[in-house]
Amino acid sequence: MKKTLCLKVLGFTILMLLSASLLYATGSQNTGSVPVKGNIILSTTTSTQDSGLLSYLLPIFTRETGYSVDVIAVGTGAALNMGRGGDADVLLVHARADEIQFVTDGYGTIRYDVMYNDFLVVGPNATTIAPNNNILQTLRSISSGNQPFVSRGDNSGTHTMELSLWRAAGIDVSSLSRYSSVGQGMGATLQMASEMRAYTLTDRATWLTWSKDGRINLPAVCEGSTELLNFYGVILVNPARHPHVNVEGAHTFANWLISPATQQLIGQFGIAEYGQPLFTPNAVNPR
Repeated sequence: MKKTLCLKVLGFTILMLLSASLLYATGSQNTGSVPVKGNIILSTTTSTQDSGLLSYLLPIFTRETGYSVDVIAVGTGAALNMGRGGDADVLLVHARADEIQFVTDGYGTIRYDVMYNDFLVVGPNATTIAPNNNILQTLRSISSGNQPFVSRGDNSGTHTMELSLWRAAGIDVSSLSRYSSVGQGMGATLQMASEMRAYTLTDRATWLTWSKDGRINLPAVCEGSTELLNFYGVILVNPARHPHVNVEGAHTFANWLISPATQQLIGQFGIAEYGQPLFTPNAVNPR
């Protein structure tokens, strides 16, 4: 009798332990989670990944909505091409004119402003070119002084901005003997510029992230110009062109990004670590 009772108690104890382990493994300890709904494919620029923004936001999005996110971080040009080919459900990119054209051409259904930061020129030191806020003069100084410059060269939003600034400065990059077009993302481009003791154009978020952990040593040379503002938008891929896209998931993600709560999260990102936000939220009529 005692043996039977002991076996029952032992069996009950094992059952409780297994149940507790299962609850822990399935994440039931994360209060506020909702049931898994599915998966969406996000094609985005490398700066949202290299800055750590996605690692900060996406776990919260999944916990609150039930959608997991597969991230493909490439240059904005490549991200838009993925949208044209139906290889993503939603885009988060930063080349406003190209984004608007993407929607106008019928590849996207709608675009929302999400946030902005800014670009800056960074370089090996502040002696050859003194720190300033005149981007066109800075580029002319790099050109006239035959200074090395590393370009992303990947048709990204940053690369598009860089080329437009060279044109505005009246400089043909093909005439620059020390101009290197590397076809890399922002982090890799910064690292190459640091190793080569060269100048480059970067978004502030990636530059701050890579500078803080010591991967690069590139002081700011030109910053603060309104011409260097860097706007990000979220775009829904058009299901009329690509019926397989996850329309509900894409809408959920876009609406979540521009909601007041998420806009507040974006505005707080970076303050604790860098003493300043890495992005400024700017959703119009957030919901």
